[in-house]
Amino acid sequence: MKTFKFLILLLAVGVLSCKSKQDIEVTPDDYHNALDKLTEVMVYDIFSPPVASRVYAYPSIAAYEIVVQDTTNNYNSLSGQIEHFSPIPKAKNLSEVNLKMATVMAYLNVGEELIFSTQKIKAYKDSIYQNWSKSSKFEKSLDYANQVSQHIMEWTKQDNYAQTRTMPKFSINTEDPSRWVPTPPDYMDGIEPNWDKMRTFVLDSASQFKPEKPTPFSIEKDSQYYKEVMHVYNTVNKARELGDKSEMIEIAQFWDCNPYVSTHKGHMMFATKKITPGAHWILINKIAAKKANFNFAETVRSYAFLCIGIYDAFISVWEEKYDTNAIRPETVINRYIDEQWTPILQTPPFPEYTSGHSVVSGARSEVLTDIYGDDFSFEDPSETTYGLPVRSFNSFREVAKEAMMSRLYGGIHYMPANTNGLKQGQQVGRYVVQNINL
Repeated sequence: MKTFKFLILLLAVGVLSCKSKQDIEVTPDDYHNALDKLTEVMVYDIFSPPVASRVYAYPSIAAYEIVVQDTTNNYNSLSGQIEHFSPIPKAKNLSEVNLKMATVMAYLNVGEELIFSTQKIKAYKDSIYQNWSKSSKFEKSLDYANQVSQHIMEWTKQDNYAQTRTMPKFSINTEDPSRWVPTPPDYMDGIEPNWDKMRTFVLDSASQFKPEKPTPFSIEKDSQYYKEVMHVYNTVNKARELGDKSEMIEIAQFWDCNPYVSTHKGHMMFATKKITPGAHWILINKIAAKKANFNFAETVRSYAFLCIGIYDAFISVWEEKYDTNAIRPETVINRYIDEQWTPILQTPPFPEYTSGHSVVSGARSEVLTDIYGDDFSFEDPSETTYGLPVRSFNSFREVAKEAMMSRLYGGIHYMPANTNGLKQGQQVGRYVVQNINL
Protein backbone atom coordinates (compact mmCIF):
# COMPACT_ATOMS: atom_id res chain seq x y z
CA MET A 1 0.00 0.00 0.00
CA LYS A 2 2.83 2.40 0.90
CA THR A 3 4.52 1.67 -2.41
CA PHE A 4 1.28 2.37 -4.26
CA LYS A 5 0.80 5.70 -2.43
CA PHE A 6 4.39 6.65 -3.16
CA LEU A 7 3.87 5.96 -6.86
CA ILE A 8 0.70 8.06 -6.88
CA LEU A 9 2.64 10.89 -5.21
CA LEU A 10 5.43 10.69 -7.79
CA LEU A 11 2.87 10.71 -10.59
CA ALA A 12 1.13 13.78 -9.15
CA VAL A 13 4.44 15.63 -8.79
CA GLY A 14 5.32 14.70 -12.35
CA VAL A 15 2.02 15.97 -13.68
CA LEU A 16 2.35 19.25 -11.79
CA SER A 17 5.93 19.61 -12.97
CA CYS A 18 4.93 19.10 -16.60
CA LYS A 19 2.02 21.47 -16.19
CA SER A 20 4.28 24.19 -14.79
CA LYS A 21 6.52 23.87 -17.82
CA GLN A 22 3.72 23.97 -20.36
CA ASP A 23 3.80 26.84 -22.82
CA ILE A 24 1.25 29.67 -22.60
CA GLU A 25 -1.19 30.37 -25.39
CA VAL A 26 -0.97 33.96 -26.62
CA THR A 27 -4.15 35.07 -28.38
CA PRO A 28 -5.17 37.80 -30.85
CA ASP A 29 -6.73 39.62 -27.90
CA ASP A 30 -3.30 39.87 -26.29
CA TYR A 31 -2.10 41.71 -29.37
CA HIS A 32 -5.21 43.91 -29.60
CA ASN A 33 -4.73 44.82 -25.95
CA ALA A 34 -1.12 45.84 -26.54
CA LEU A 35 -2.24 48.24 -29.26
CA ASP A 36 -5.00 49.59 -27.04
CA LYS A 37 -2.45 50.29 -24.31
CA LEU A 38 -0.15 52.14 -26.72
CA THR A 39 -3.13 54.19 -27.96
CA GLU A 40 -4.08 55.03 -24.37
CA VAL A 41 -0.57 56.31 -23.67
CA MET A 42 -0.46 58.34 -26.89
CA VAL A 43 -3.74 60.05 -25.98
CA TYR A 44 -2.24 60.86 -22.58
CA ASP A 45 0.99 62.16 -24.13
CA ILE A 46 -0.87 64.17 -26.84
CA PHE A 47 0.95 63.04 -29.97
CA SER A 48 0.21 64.92 -33.18
CA PRO A 49 -1.35 62.84 -35.98
CA PRO A 50 1.85 62.54 -38.08
CA VAL A 51 4.00 61.59 -35.11
CA ALA A 52 1.37 59.12 -33.90
CA SER A 53 1.57 57.38 -37.28
CA ARG A 54 5.28 56.79 -36.67
CA VAL A 55 4.65 55.47 -33.16
CA TYR A 56 2.19 52.92 -34.55
CA ALA A 57 4.27 51.91 -37.56
CA TYR A 58 7.57 50.72 -36.10
CA PRO A 59 6.15 48.47 -33.34
CA SER A 60 3.74 46.96 -35.89
CA ILE A 61 6.60 46.15 -38.26
CA ALA A 62 8.67 44.65 -35.44
CA ALA A 63 5.76 42.41 -34.50
CA TYR A 64 5.05 41.40 -38.09
CA GLU A 65 8.66 40.45 -38.79
CA ILE A 66 8.62 38.05 -35.84
CA VAL A 67 5.40 36.46 -37.11
CA VAL A 68 7.17 35.94 -40.46
CA GLN A 69 9.68 33.66 -38.69
CA ASP A 70 6.92 31.07 -38.36
CA THR A 71 7.14 29.64 -41.87
CA THR A 72 3.70 28.02 -41.57
CA ASN A 73 2.21 31.51 -41.98
CA ASN A 74 3.68 31.85 -45.49
CA TYR A 75 4.21 35.58 -44.97
CA ASN A 76 6.90 37.65 -46.66
CA SER A 77 9.42 39.79 -44.82
CA LEU A 78 9.49 43.52 -45.51
CA SER A 79 13.22 43.16 -45.98
CA GLY A 80 13.78 43.40 -49.72
CA GLN A 81 10.45 45.21 -50.12
CA ILE A 82 11.34 48.29 -48.11
CA GLU A 83 14.66 49.28 -49.62
CA HIS A 84 16.33 50.52 -46.44
CA PHE A 85 15.10 47.75 -44.15
CA SER A 86 17.49 44.89 -43.36
CA PRO A 87 16.40 41.44 -42.07
CA ILE A 88 15.79 41.07 -38.34
CA PRO A 89 17.97 38.63 -36.35
CA LYS A 90 16.97 34.98 -36.56
CA ALA A 91 16.11 33.09 -33.38
CA LYS A 92 18.92 30.64 -32.60
CA ASN A 93 16.51 27.89 -31.66
CA LEU A 94 12.89 28.48 -32.64
CA SER A 95 11.69 25.51 -30.60
CA GLU A 96 12.71 27.37 -27.44
CA VAL A 97 10.86 30.59 -28.38
CA ASN A 98 7.16 31.32 -28.19
CA LEU A 99 6.94 33.52 -31.30
CA LYS A 100 3.52 34.89 -30.40
CA MET A 101 4.78 35.93 -27.00
CA ALA A 102 7.88 37.49 -28.54
CA THR A 103 5.66 39.34 -31.02
CA VAL A 104 3.71 41.13 -28.28
CA MET A 105 6.91 41.75 -26.32
CA ALA A 106 8.62 43.37 -29.30
CA TYR A 107 5.57 45.52 -30.02
CA LEU A 108 5.57 46.86 -26.47
CA ASN A 109 9.35 47.27 -26.40
CA VAL A 110 9.47 49.42 -29.52
CA GLY A 111 6.35 51.32 -28.54
CA GLU A 112 7.91 52.13 -25.18
CA GLU A 113 10.93 53.64 -26.91
CA LEU A 114 8.77 55.99 -28.99
CA ILE A 115 6.45 57.48 -26.36
CA PHE A 116 7.00 59.78 -23.36
CA SER A 117 5.13 58.11 -20.50
CA THR A 118 7.26 54.98 -20.53
CA GLN A 119 6.25 54.01 -16.99
CA LYS A 120 2.73 53.23 -18.24
CA ILE A 121 4.03 50.72 -20.78
CA LYS A 122 6.46 49.28 -18.23
CA ALA A 123 3.63 48.73 -15.76
CA TYR A 124 1.54 47.05 -18.44
CA LYS A 125 4.41 44.75 -19.42
CA ASP A 126 4.94 43.80 -15.78
CA SER A 127 1.27 42.89 -15.44
CA ILE A 128 1.21 40.48 -18.39
CA TYR A 129 4.73 39.14 -17.85
CA GLN A 130 3.74 38.00 -14.38
CA ASN A 131 1.65 35.26 -15.96
CA TRP A 132 3.87 34.67 -18.98
CA SER A 133 6.92 34.11 -16.80
CA LYS A 134 5.40 30.76 -15.84
CA SER A 135 6.16 29.55 -19.35
CA SER A 136 9.34 27.56 -19.90
CA LYS A 137 9.87 29.66 -23.05
CA PHE A 138 9.49 33.05 -21.38
CA GLU A 139 13.16 33.97 -21.00
CA LYS A 140 14.17 32.89 -24.51
CA SER A 141 11.13 34.66 -25.97
CA LEU A 142 11.98 37.87 -24.10
CA ASP A 143 15.60 37.65 -25.20
CA TYR A 144 14.58 37.25 -28.83
CA ALA A 145 12.05 40.10 -28.59
CA ASN A 146 14.79 42.34 -27.19
CA GLN A 147 17.10 41.48 -30.10
CA VAL A 148 14.43 42.31 -32.67
CA SER A 149 13.44 45.49 -30.83
CA GLN A 150 17.03 46.71 -30.81
CA HIS A 151 17.29 46.02 -34.55
CA ILE A 152 14.12 48.01 -35.25
CA MET A 153 15.19 50.90 -33.03
CA GLU A 154 18.50 51.15 -34.88
CA TRP A 155 16.50 51.36 -38.10
CA THR A 156 14.35 54.20 -36.73
CA LYS A 157 17.45 56.34 -36.20
CA GLN A 158 17.83 56.78 -39.96
CA ASP A 159 14.32 58.08 -40.71
CA ASN A 160 15.18 61.79 -40.13
CA TYR A 161 12.83 62.16 -37.17
CA ALA A 162 15.58 63.38 -34.84
CA GLN A 163 16.75 65.86 -37.46
CA THR A 164 13.26 67.32 -37.89
CA ARG A 165 13.16 68.08 -34.16
CA THR A 166 15.86 70.73 -34.63
CA MET A 167 14.67 72.23 -37.93
CA PRO A 168 13.22 75.78 -37.96
CA LYS A 169 9.58 76.45 -37.16
CA PHE A 170 7.24 77.30 -39.99
CA SER A 171 7.55 80.92 -41.08
CA ILE A 172 4.18 82.71 -41.21
CA ASN A 173 3.54 84.87 -44.30
CA THR A 174 1.35 87.75 -43.11
CA GLU A 175 1.61 89.76 -46.33
CA ASP A 176 -0.08 87.25 -48.62
CA PRO A 177 -3.80 86.96 -47.71
CA SER A 178 -4.03 83.48 -49.26
CA ARG A 179 -1.46 81.95 -46.89
CA TRP A 180 -2.16 80.07 -43.67
CA VAL A 181 -1.99 81.84 -40.34
CA PRO A 182 -2.58 80.40 -36.84
CA THR A 183 -6.23 80.08 -35.84
CA PRO A 184 -8.28 80.52 -32.64
CA PRO A 185 -8.49 79.81 -29.81
CA ASP A 186 -4.82 79.10 -29.13
CA TYR A 187 -3.15 80.43 -32.32
CA MET A 188 -0.67 77.56 -32.24
CA ASP A 189 2.34 77.33 -34.56
CA GLY A 190 2.00 75.01 -37.53
CA ILE A 191 2.79 71.49 -36.35
CA GLU A 192 5.37 69.28 -38.07
CA PRO A 193 6.25 71.62 -40.97
CA ASN A 194 9.20 69.36 -41.87
CA TRP A 195 7.35 66.04 -41.93
CA ASP A 196 7.95 65.80 -45.68
CA LYS A 197 11.61 65.17 -44.82
CA MET A 198 10.72 61.89 -43.14
CA ARG A 199 11.89 58.68 -44.82
CA THR A 200 9.03 56.88 -46.53
CA PHE A 201 8.39 53.14 -46.38
CA VAL A 202 6.90 52.46 -49.80
CA LEU A 203 6.50 55.78 -51.61
CA ASP A 204 9.39 56.96 -53.77
CA SER A 205 9.12 60.41 -52.18
CA ALA A 206 6.76 62.62 -50.23
CA SER A 207 5.64 64.29 -53.48
CA GLN A 208 5.01 61.12 -55.49
CA PHE A 209 1.25 61.65 -55.59
CA LYS A 210 0.62 65.36 -56.04
CA PRO A 211 -3.05 66.38 -56.10
CA GLU A 212 -4.57 69.06 -58.29
CA LYS A 213 -3.70 72.60 -57.32
CA PRO A 214 -6.14 74.29 -54.92
CA THR A 215 -8.57 76.86 -56.25
CA PRO A 216 -6.82 80.27 -56.62
CA PHE A 217 -7.58 82.61 -53.72
CA SER A 218 -10.06 85.38 -54.46
CA ILE A 219 -12.59 87.35 -52.42
CA GLU A 220 -14.48 88.43 -55.52
CA LYS A 221 -18.06 87.25 -55.06
CA ASP A 222 -18.27 85.70 -58.53
CA SER A 223 -15.03 83.71 -58.11
CA GLN A 224 -14.90 79.95 -57.63
CA TYR A 225 -12.92 80.38 -54.42
CA TYR A 226 -15.54 82.65 -52.87
CA LYS A 227 -18.21 80.09 -53.75
CA GLU A 228 -16.20 77.43 -51.92
CA VAL A 229 -15.89 79.69 -48.88
CA MET A 230 -19.64 80.32 -48.85
CA HIS A 231 -20.27 76.59 -49.21
CA VAL A 232 -18.45 76.03 -45.91
CA TYR A 233 -20.16 79.00 -44.27
CA ASN A 234 -23.66 78.03 -45.35
CA THR A 235 -23.19 74.31 -44.57
CA VAL A 236 -22.13 75.00 -40.99
CA ASN A 237 -24.91 77.54 -40.49
CA LYS A 238 -27.50 75.06 -41.77
CA ALA A 239 -26.14 72.34 -39.48
CA ARG A 240 -26.41 74.67 -36.50
CA GLU A 241 -29.98 75.62 -37.40
CA LEU A 242 -30.94 71.93 -37.38
CA GLY A 243 -29.24 71.46 -34.02
CA ASP A 244 -29.65 68.01 -32.48
CA LYS A 245 -31.49 66.84 -35.60
CA SER A 246 -28.42 67.43 -37.76
CA GLU A 247 -26.51 64.33 -38.78
CA MET A 248 -23.89 66.68 -40.18
CA ILE A 249 -22.89 67.72 -36.67
CA GLU A 250 -22.86 64.10 -35.51
CA ILE A 251 -20.60 63.11 -38.42
CA ALA A 252 -18.30 66.07 -37.85
CA GLN A 253 -17.88 65.23 -34.17
CA PHE A 254 -17.52 61.49 -34.82
CA TRP A 255 -14.53 62.13 -37.08
CA ASP A 256 -13.04 65.03 -35.13
CA CYS A 257 -10.06 62.95 -33.91
CA ASN A 258 -8.24 66.08 -32.75
CA PRO A 259 -5.70 64.96 -30.12
CA TYR A 260 -5.93 68.29 -28.27
CA VAL A 261 -9.06 70.45 -28.17
CA SER A 262 -9.00 73.49 -25.89
CA THR A 263 -12.01 75.33 -24.50
CA HIS A 264 -11.68 78.86 -23.15
CA LYS A 265 -14.13 80.30 -20.59
CA GLY A 266 -13.09 83.68 -19.27
CA HIS A 267 -9.67 83.23 -17.74
CA MET A 268 -10.04 79.46 -17.59
CA MET A 269 -8.89 76.98 -20.23
CA PHE A 270 -9.96 73.33 -20.39
CA ALA A 271 -8.35 70.73 -22.62
CA THR A 272 -9.87 67.55 -24.02
CA LYS A 273 -7.57 64.78 -25.22
CA LYS A 274 -8.78 62.52 -28.01
CA ILE A 275 -7.52 59.81 -30.33
CA THR A 276 -5.79 60.79 -33.57
CA PRO A 277 -7.17 59.93 -37.05
CA GLY A 278 -4.70 57.04 -37.22
CA ALA A 279 -5.89 55.70 -33.87
CA HIS A 280 -9.50 55.75 -35.06
CA TRP A 281 -8.59 53.55 -38.02
CA ILE A 282 -6.51 51.31 -35.77
CA LEU A 283 -9.69 50.73 -33.75
CA ILE A 284 -11.63 50.06 -36.96
CA ASN A 285 -9.11 47.38 -37.87
CA LYS A 286 -9.58 45.83 -34.44
CA ILE A 287 -13.34 45.67 -35.07
CA ALA A 288 -12.78 44.13 -38.51
CA ALA A 289 -10.18 41.59 -37.38
CA LYS A 290 -12.46 40.37 -34.61
CA LYS A 291 -15.48 40.14 -36.92
CA ALA A 292 -13.40 38.24 -39.50
CA ASN A 293 -12.21 35.92 -36.70
CA PHE A 294 -8.57 36.49 -37.66
CA ASN A 295 -6.02 34.27 -35.98
CA PHE A 296 -2.95 35.74 -34.29
CA ALA A 297 -0.77 35.98 -37.39
CA GLU A 298 -3.56 37.43 -39.53
CA THR A 299 -4.24 40.03 -36.86
CA VAL A 300 -0.60 41.14 -36.68
CA ARG A 301 -0.36 41.27 -40.48
CA SER A 302 -3.48 43.43 -40.80
CA TYR A 303 -2.15 46.04 -38.37
CA ALA A 304 1.27 46.14 -40.03
CA PHE A 305 -0.24 46.59 -43.49
CA LEU A 306 -2.56 49.34 -42.23
CA CYS A 307 0.14 51.20 -40.30
CA ILE A 308 2.48 51.28 -43.30
CA GLY A 309 -0.30 52.88 -45.34
CA ILE A 310 -1.10 55.39 -42.59
CA TYR A 311 2.54 56.40 -42.19
CA ASP A 312 3.21 57.06 -45.87
CA ALA A 313 -0.13 58.83 -46.28
CA PHE A 314 0.76 61.34 -43.57
CA ILE A 315 4.08 62.11 -45.25
CA SER A 316 2.27 62.63 -48.55
CA VAL A 317 -0.40 64.98 -47.20
CA TRP A 318 1.94 66.95 -44.96
CA GLU A 319 4.21 67.68 -47.92
CA GLU A 320 1.22 69.10 -49.76
CA LYS A 321 -0.03 71.11 -46.79
CA TYR A 322 3.14 73.11 -46.31
CA ASP A 323 3.84 73.32 -50.04
CA THR A 324 0.53 75.02 -50.87
CA ASN A 325 0.30 76.74 -47.46
CA ALA A 326 -3.42 77.48 -47.91
CA ILE A 327 -5.48 79.58 -45.52
CA ARG A 328 -8.26 78.00 -43.46
CA PRO A 329 -11.98 78.78 -43.96
CA GLU A 330 -12.29 80.17 -40.43
CA THR A 331 -9.73 82.88 -41.15
CA VAL A 332 -11.25 83.88 -44.49
CA ILE A 333 -14.82 83.97 -43.15
CA ASN A 334 -13.81 86.02 -40.10
CA ARG A 335 -11.88 88.50 -42.25
CA TYR A 336 -14.32 89.06 -45.08
CA ILE A 337 -17.77 87.67 -44.25
CA ASP A 338 -18.64 87.22 -40.56
CA GLU A 339 -16.17 88.05 -37.81
CA GLN A 340 -18.27 86.20 -35.20
CA TRP A 341 -18.49 82.91 -37.13
CA THR A 342 -16.86 79.79 -35.73
CA PRO A 343 -16.56 76.29 -37.17
CA ILE A 344 -18.22 73.33 -35.50
CA LEU A 345 -14.84 71.66 -34.99
CA GLN A 346 -11.76 73.41 -33.68
CA THR A 347 -9.52 74.26 -36.64
CA PRO A 348 -6.31 72.19 -36.44
CA PRO A 349 -2.98 74.07 -36.35
CA PHE A 350 -1.64 73.53 -39.88
CA PRO A 351 -2.43 74.63 -43.46
CA GLU A 352 -5.69 73.67 -45.16
CA TYR A 353 -4.86 71.87 -48.42
CA THR A 354 -5.25 68.94 -48.74
CA SER A 355 -7.41 67.49 -45.97
CA GLY A 356 -5.38 65.16 -43.76
CA HIS A 357 -8.44 63.12 -42.80
CA SER A 358 -9.37 62.69 -46.44
CA VAL A 359 -5.90 61.62 -47.57
CA VAL A 360 -5.25 59.24 -44.70
CA SER A 361 -8.77 57.80 -44.79
CA GLY A 362 -8.48 57.25 -48.54
CA ALA A 363 -5.22 55.36 -48.08
CA ARG A 364 -6.46 53.29 -45.16
CA SER A 365 -9.70 52.37 -46.89
CA GLU A 366 -7.77 50.92 -49.84
CA VAL A 367 -5.51 48.86 -47.59
CA LEU A 368 -8.38 47.52 -45.48
CA THR A 369 -10.46 46.79 -48.57
CA ASP A 370 -7.56 44.70 -49.86
CA ILE A 371 -7.47 42.79 -46.55
CA TYR A 372 -11.18 42.28 -45.84
CA GLY A 373 -12.98 42.87 -49.13
CA ASP A 374 -15.12 45.61 -50.63
CA ASP A 375 -18.44 44.76 -48.94
CA PHE A 376 -17.28 44.40 -45.34
CA SER A 377 -20.00 45.87 -43.12
CA PHE A 378 -19.50 46.72 -39.46
CA GLU A 379 -20.50 48.99 -36.59
CA ASP A 380 -17.99 51.49 -35.24
CA PRO A 381 -18.26 52.31 -31.51
CA SER A 382 -14.82 53.98 -31.41
CA GLU A 383 -16.16 57.36 -30.26
CA THR A 384 -18.55 56.16 -27.56
CA THR A 385 -15.80 57.03 -25.05
CA TYR A 386 -16.43 60.67 -25.98
CA GLY A 387 -20.21 60.41 -25.68
CA LEU A 388 -20.91 59.85 -29.38
CA PRO A 389 -23.23 57.15 -30.79
CA VAL A 390 -22.20 54.06 -32.73
CA ARG A 391 -22.15 54.48 -36.52
CA SER A 392 -22.69 51.71 -39.10
CA PHE A 393 -20.93 51.24 -42.43
CA ASN A 394 -21.18 48.87 -45.40
CA SER A 395 -17.57 49.20 -46.58
CA PHE A 396 -14.27 50.87 -45.77
CA ARG A 397 -14.59 53.13 -48.80
CA GLU A 398 -17.93 54.32 -47.43
CA VAL A 399 -16.13 55.12 -44.18
CA ALA A 400 -13.49 57.14 -46.05
CA LYS A 401 -16.15 59.18 -47.85
CA GLU A 402 -17.91 60.00 -44.60
CA ALA A 403 -14.63 60.97 -42.94
CA MET A 404 -13.97 63.22 -45.96
CA MET A 405 -17.37 64.95 -45.67
CA SER A 406 -16.88 65.47 -41.93
CA ARG A 407 -14.28 68.13 -42.69
CA LEU A 408 -16.84 70.21 -44.62
CA TYR A 409 -19.53 69.68 -41.97
CA GLY A 410 -17.03 70.66 -39.28
CA GLY A 411 -16.22 73.90 -41.12
CA ILE A 412 -12.47 73.33 -41.34
CA HIS A 413 -11.94 72.44 -45.03
CA TYR A 414 -13.15 73.55 -48.46
CA MET A 415 -14.55 70.75 -50.63
CA PRO A 416 -11.58 70.56 -53.08
CA ALA A 417 -9.28 69.79 -50.14
CA ASN A 418 -11.60 66.91 -49.29
CA THR A 419 -12.30 65.45 -52.73
CA ASN A 420 -8.76 65.89 -54.04
CA GLY A 421 -7.40 64.68 -50.73
CA LEU A 422 -9.46 61.50 -50.91
CA LYS A 423 -8.11 60.82 -54.41
CA GLN A 424 -4.57 61.50 -53.21
CA GLY A 425 -5.00 59.06 -50.33
CA GLN A 426 -6.52 56.39 -52.54
CA GLN A 427 -3.49 56.65 -54.84
CA VAL A 428 -1.17 56.20 -51.87
CA GLY A 429 -3.18 53.26 -50.54
CA ARG A 430 -3.32 51.47 -53.89
CA TYR A 431 0.40 51.98 -54.36
CA VAL A 432 1.10 50.42 -50.97
CA VAL A 433 -1.16 47.46 -51.78
CA GLN A 434 0.49 46.96 -55.17
CA ASN A 435 4.06 47.24 -53.93
CA ILE A 436 4.01 45.44 -50.59
CA ASN A 437 3.45 41.68 -50.44
CA LEU A 438 2.92 40.67 -46.83
